[in-house]
Amino acid sequence: MATPKRPAPLPAGEVCGLVSALSQAMDRHTRKVAEQFGLTAAQAVALRELPEPRTLRALAERMHCEASNATFVADKLEEMGLLERRVHPTDRRAKLLYLTPEGAALRKQVVKQLGVDAPLGRLSEEEQRALHELLVRAVR
Repeated sequence: MATPKRPAPLPAGEVCGLVSALSQAMDRHTRKVAEQFGLTAAQAVALRELPEPRTLRALAERMHCEASNATFVADKLEEMGLLERRVHPTDRRAKLLYLTPEGAALRKQVVKQLGVDAPLGRLSEEEQRALHELLVRAVR
C-alpha cells in the first residue's frame, strides 16, 4: 500500500505575504470608514475597541500600539466630546476611559460601517471562524 503524498510546502514567504496583504486591505478599509466620520484610523480603532470602559493601557494593548499613542488618541477623542476619563473604582492611580453618549452613538455607526464591504466579509462565517482559530494558534 502506497503512503499518501504530503502536499508540497508553500513557497517561502507565501503565507507572510498574504497576511501582510490582508492587513493592508484591512487598514485601507479602516481609513476609508474613519474618513466618512471625520476621524483618523487610530480614532476609529479606539472607538471600536471601547465597547466597555477600559484603562489606557488596556486600550493600547487592544490597539496594538504604545501607551503614549493611545493617550494621544484618547486626548483627541476627549477634545471631540466622545470620551471622558474617570477614576478607576479600585485603583485610584488609574483612569478608565468611558464613551460619552455621543461617543457611544458614533462607535455604533463606525462598527457598523467597518462591517460593510470589509475584506473578511468575503469569507463565510464558518471560514471566518476557521481563520480566527488558525490565527490564534499562530500568534499565541
